[in-house]
Amino acid sequence: MKCFDFLAGTWDVTNRWRTDFLDPTSAWEEFPAVSRASRHFEGGASFDEIEFPTKGFTGLTLRLYDPERDEWSLYWSSTRTGTLFPPVVGRFVDGRGEFYGDDTHAGKEIRARFVWSDIAETSARWEQAFSLDGGRTWVTNWIMELSRRP
Repeated sequence: MKCFDFLAGTWDVTNRWRTDFLDPTSAWEEFPAVSRASRHFEGGASFDEIEFPTKGFTGLTLRLYDPERDEWSLYWSSTRTGTLFPPVVGRFVDGRGEFYGDDTHAGKEIRARFVWSDIAETSARWEQAFSLDGGRTWVTNWIMELSRRP
């Protein structure tokens, strides 16, 4: 699988994130969301907007495929900042997508990793992890379990 076609549609999302994204011992918090995703550029682009009703913000992701490099760039923004974060870049191999990029969080330089897995017609999983040591160790800090709406 090399594209995000599976994501088109409306999804109920169960989110879990750490109360401190950099602390692997911090507590998990669970909250709902609704995601609406669309396909563009004949499968070479994907866009979604996600609403977090109990958190009071929305986010969006733009995904663009580079056929020469055979990789995707994923860009995130939310109403909390109104800015576009640096992309994570990667590809799907055997139904699992891994995407990496450099960013900052809480004033610290981090390596970010997004993973798409367990992709089926009516469900999917996304997770985010941060590394403070260039990718040697990771703190998984946000997990989304997606269920397609009928």
